[in-house]
Amino acid sequence: MTRTTGQPSRRAVIRDGIGVGLATGAYGVSFGALGVTSGLSVAQTCMLSLLLASGASQFALVGVLSAGGAPVTAVVSALLLGTRNTLYGLRLAPLLQLRGLRRLLGAQLVLDETTAMAVSQRTPQLARVGFWSTGIAVFTAWNVATLGGALGGTAIGDPQDYGLDAAVGAAFLALLWPRLDGSGPWIAATLAVTLALATVPVLTPGLPVLVAGVVALLIARRPPSQEAAKTRTEQP
Repeated sequence: MTRTTGQPSRRAVIRDGIGVGLATGAYGVSFGALGVTSGLSVAQTCMLSLLLASGASQFALVGVLSAGGAPVTAVVSALLLGTRNTLYGLRLAPLLQLRGLRRLLGAQLVLDETTAMAVSQRTPQLARVGFWSTGIAVFTAWNVATLGGALGGTAIGDPQDYGLDAAVGAAFLALLWPRLDGSGPWIAATLAVTLALATVPVLTPGLPVLVAGVVALLIARRPPSQEAAKTRTEQP
């Protein structure tokens, strides 16, 4: 069976997933350096990346510790930011349909990037390919980069000087741009960005993203227009 025109191939999805994974994982250098400078050992820093594997939560934890906060406060902050992964899991469960050991492994890879790659695909098969290729690439690159950053410590200076902080945003923009193919997605994206920017000065880092997600939830609850419903009905 020939693939539909405009639908990416399996190889293209894998290539994109690896690209996103490497770009995002490289920022693990920053976490590794911040982890050891906040008082964690190299082993503790690496174990966080291995077991927690959630960039925003990890940065929240070391951020609180480096500011002199209590470990309990650091853990609570990390858990709060990690709640978004639960929402991602609810969205991905019917799409990926994982069972048994694959479900346990998949749960470790429910991340911002893997969710974006999965839901941006046109078919469930490609969604699964995007999820696994991106997840494995992110997890591997993130842990390798964490180790490098932790060993380098303060020797590398400020990791943001290398532009690594822009890698994650650039990867998300690359994923988002092809999806902005109508007025609806543009309106949703504009409202989400506006809401996120408005809440940055008053909320803890990481929370504006969760608040912006409310836009997507509200739009998802809207009944589809007659034109959109007709288009989906006519699709084979």
